[in-house]
Amino acid sequence: MALSLALIILLGLLFNKTFDRLYLPGLLGMLTLGILIGPHSLNLIDEDLLAISSELRKIALIIILLRAGLSLNKQDLKKVGGPAIKMSFFPVLLEGFVITAVASLILDMSMLQAAILGFIIAAVSPAVIVPEMLDLKEKKLGEKKGIPTLILAAASVDDVFAITLFTTFLGLYGGGDIYLARQLFNIPVSILLGIVLGAAIGMLLIYIFKKYPMRDTEKVLVLLGAAIILAGTEDLLQEIVPIAALLGVMMTGFILLEKYPKIANRIGSKFNKIWVFAQLLLFVLVGAEVNVSTAIASGLVGLIIIIAGLLARSIGVLIALQGTSLNRKEKLFCILSFLPKATVQAAIGAIPMSLGIPNGESMLAIAVLAIIITAPLGSLGIKITRERWLTVDDIQ
Repeated sequence: MALSLALIILLGLLFNKTFDRLYLPGLLGMLTLGILIGPHSLNLIDEDLLAISSELRKIALIIILLRAGLSLNKQDLKKVGGPAIKMSFFPVLLEGFVITAVASLILDMSMLQAAILGFIIAAVSPAVIVPEMLDLKEKKLGEKKGIPTLILAAASVDDVFAITLFTTFLGLYGGGDIYLARQLFNIPVSILLGIVLGAAIGMLLIYIFKKYPMRDTEKVLVLLGAAIILAGTEDLLQEIVPIAALLGVMMTGFILLEKYPKIANRIGSKFNKIWVFAQLLLFVLVGAEVNVSTAIASGLVGLIIIIAGLLARSIGVLIALQGTSLNRKEKLFCILSFLPKATVQAAIGAIPMSLGIPNGESMLAIAVLAIIITAPLGSLGIKITRERWLTVDDIQ
């Protein structure tokens, strides 16, 4: 396992820098490396490391969401509150249900099977989006109109809708005790509980940091440990009460910045350094989940389904941004920024097949194809357009 970690670190840094020098997103390099050395290609990653891959990816995702929370302030959130709420559900619902309709028409799938597929594909990837938006905030691009904050806030809640509806339709297919109205009610409950728990942990940590002097590095470890426990609570209590734990993680960082900015800024700079390592694990291991031959097997039909979903998502973004001060180019930038898919699809794409659901293999193939198409498309789109479409007037 140690040798595999060394390989991921050294080659990950090399691929990251190489793609940067080619004016391509570094994450694309890391994803490519993961595909090359993963079990579906050269098979150079130790099986023991792959066995804990999902846990390592989750920790890396927690780190980037803590960074996001530590960069959000109340004034920015107030500025984008309404549009962010609409961005949280219009795009994901439109994409999910359009994919449901298209897949049921052009594939040999029941409407329920197509709905399972629809909400596997519909979730965006905070792992791709959050680093890009934090980079925009550092460069002060789009800050005047709160564009990075808008996308940061909406991306985490988007996943809550997608995963809840995926779980609901999966349960309905299995004939379990699933009541659609109750599951839909769980969405706002999980969001609220995530926010409350995240805020409570943030306040508790502020008390601890003030009462018990410790080094900033120790504060970082305490915060990371608390965030991991919060994320684990979601799995522990999932049969009892739904909790949007990753949203809670972001909320913890937000409370720290709001109530104890001096410490939050120092901790944030530490997390920026940790992210250098965490992103290697996250994107290389996500790439290792991708089987290109499986994606190719979905063929033209898979491509049509993904394109239909992306068009629906784009319309959803435009609906959410109606009435804002954003100009046409800024709205197009938001559309591009809200396209990438990776972590959720890698995590849940194989579940229907593992449960023996008919067409499960096709669902996995389309999920993999969605990663291959949208992660580079969104990341490249952000990189190419940010200097052109987020004008000088947006730079503070």
